[in-house]
Amino acid sequence: MVAVDQIDILVRDLVMTDALGQKQEIASKIFDLAKAQGIFLSSIHDLYRTAGRGEGPHFTVPAMNLRSLTYHLARAVFRVARRQHAGAFIFEIAKSEMGYTNQPPIEYTGAVLAAAVKEKYVGPVFIQADHFQIKAKSYFENPQKEIDSLKHLIADAISAGFFNIDIDSSPIVDLKKNTIPKQQKENFEVCSRLTQFIRDIQPPGLMVSVGGEIGEVGGKNSTIEELKAFMDGYLGSLPQGVTGISKISIQTGTSHGGVVLPDGSIAEANVDFDTLKNLSRYAREAYHLGGAVQHGASTLPPKAFNKFPEAGALEI
Repeated sequence: MVAVDQIDILVRDLVMTDALGQKQEIASKIFDLAKAQGIFLSSIHDLYRTAGRGEGPHFTVPAMNLRSLTYHLARAVFRVARRQHAGAFIFEIAKSEMGYTNQPPIEYTGAVLAAAVKEKYVGPVFIQADHFQIKAKSYFENPQKEIDSLKHLIADAISAGFFNIDIDSSPIVDLKKNTIPKQQKENFEVCSRLTQFIRDIQPPGLMVSVGGEIGEVGGKNSTIEELKAFMDGYLGSLPQGVTGISKISIQTGTSHGGVVLPDGSIAEANVDFDTLKNLSRYAREAYHLGGAVQHGASTLPPKAFNKFPEAGALEI
């Protein structure tokens, strides 16, 4: 086994090579170091389902998108986690971010685990595929091709240790339809199909945490009626015995990257905490989900973050 003091060199080689095979070989060495130290990749599904049953204290889990300097930023997170004795926090990267930062799943997982090794962390590490999104234009041109493309990416992510997958088929919600169930139909059917696919390929003995989304970030705020239409249709589409999602992402007034004002500054987001509170409570009580997820929080002021646990947000 490679010595722990070689971890910086392994990360450098992992990031700098463009050959996927070499990345996999290097990542395998990092995985071995992590396992020997008591670090393991895990799913947050059971914790979220516990929240859905109303058991234990409520808290909001942070999910952090590391788009660059992944190893160094993850080291900082693990240092803080050790000081705070924290265990429930997620490292995530979106489908789009993997592309424009050139970080395939195996590189991202390797960098995060290397950071855990370097900081002498022990315990579970949660890595999440954020916004694994259906492109509306591509979907309506060729639905099966777009779904197959996302399946391929999901398979790559799970094989790399992404045991938490956020399915985002919300772009194909059609608000022009005359009823809410019809508006959500494509969304819940695609989410159901991808959930089944995940269950078919997940590692034996491990339940991947899967999330759905009812409203695209940057669009109109979500409603209980939309949540109900999505969940009823989704659960009706799942074959009997297939475990469904553990959380639901909603829109509450934020947008990715914020709204740029004429002077170049970012407008302060007006988060609808009542929507977040009501939908999170309804998701738990009606469907035993862990609760609602708040996306688009990167540009929020620090004073806003204490309000999310108060509103019952499951994840931010």
